Amino acid sequence: MMMDPTEAEQAAIRSAMRPVAEIMEEIGWPTRFADLSEQQVLTLIEVTVTGYQDALREYRAANRDTDPEVPF
Repeated sequence: MMMDPTEAEQAAIRSAMRPVAEIMEEIGWPTRFADLSEQQVLTLIEVTVTGYQDALREYRAANRDTDPEVPF
């Protein structure tokens, strides 16, 4: 679990929900995590991380003067 996420990080987490929801729609919401294939889990992780990073980059580009640090 992330320790004390910044406001930007919290917003990025919320932004990552949309692509994750799209993948879960394809997989099927009632599917238990334990029933996912390895590829489905990898896809969920990739979509989550990419969505989070993209949102932080967008935030950084829009707020260059207020938040100078993006951790990647």
